[in-house]
Amino acid sequence: CLDGEGKVHEFDSRWRTEDCNDCSCSKTGIGCCTSYMTPVGYDKEKCESIFNKETCSYKVVEKDDPSKECPVHSWVG
Repeated sequence: CLDGEGKVHEFDSRWRTEDCNDCSCSKTGIGCCTSYMTPVGYDKEKCESIFNKETCSYKVVEKDDPSKECPVHSWVG
């Protein structure tokens, strides 16, 4: 399989892209999906979500004090 970056992958192999997508190669082609959950149920006026590419995860913190995490009631992914 040839991915979007021009790299060749063996059949039945799996890998994670720089954009935090989990991909796999089969004889029918390449399939990819996100490896992370996105927060949707939180106070968007008071808080903001920050994506960490190293851990492929979101953290939701207060806008006025980023050292304080906000509760998240629902995630999608």
